[in-house]
Amino acid sequence: MLGQIITCLLLSMITAGTASAQGGDLVFAVTEGVTYQATPKEIRDKFAPLAEVIGRAAGRRVRTVLVPAYDDMRAGAAKQEYDIAFVHPAHVSMAEIKAGRYKAIAWTSGYTEYTVSLMMNANQPLKSMTDMNGHTLVTPDPDSITAAMVRAMFRGEKLTAATGKEATPATVRVITTRYQDAVPFYLEYGFAQVGATAANAVVKAWTAKGGKILAKSRPVPIKQIIVSTRMPADEQQRIRDALIAMRDSKAGRDALEAVGYTGFVAPNAEIESATIAWLGL
Repeated sequence: MLGQIITCLLLSMITAGTASAQGGDLVFAVTEGVTYQATPKEIRDKFAPLAEVIGRAAGRRVRTVLVPAYDDMRAGAAKQEYDIAFVHPAHVSMAEIKAGRYKAIAWTSGYTEYTVSLMMNANQPLKSMTDMNGHTLVTPDPDSITAAMVRAMFRGEKLTAATGKEATPATVRVITTRYQDAVPFYLEYGFAQVGATAANAVVKAWTAKGGKILAKSRPVPIKQIIVSTRMPADEQQRIRDALIAMRDSKAGRDALEAVGYTGFVAPNAEIESATIAWLGL
């Protein structure tokens, strides 16, 4: 009799623990870009409406955690500490997708064709990327998606980045600055002959005053919403459907306006695979 009672108690504890795990807080990680300036409060406030949409779809309370450092995001994702994440840099999110720990459920509209422009002064005689040999290129933070795309462009053109302080006739010296909007400074004052940026505002301002574009990269989808592959498939689908349907209702559009995006679209598996290969992940 005592054994039966103990067995029943143990089963009750296991059942309660399972129910608690399924109904616990959903951890929503946010990793914005390292090359744009924003305070933690600004980022948290920005994503609050999105967290509410996710929570309603999942039927769970959402706990939003800011993960500004890419390596911290990588470490947490490697252990699948996050149920869902909004990740700006595609090389971080797609590495997790390739590893099978996460899958994309939505891409951010307006950011599915993110391209890098290689800018230069109007008086630069360079005609193609191969002409950069012997010259200096400045990119944003080396772990930014922009810098990762530049490295992919280098591989495509069989260019070699200089490892020393100076370029040789067969290499390109690559230097970095943290923020996208600092790149033009390096060109204007002669610290570099070519500057890489993916910020449309920077490119527009540069060309408006006579600057030239040497080359543009292939497009890459950034700002992806990914979910842990441990999340039940039905919960993944509910969240995905809710995100994609946001722009179809006034409440959804109001939430999108607060977040600062126009909507979300379903990922494209073929583009995803091609991007993973191009980035060398």
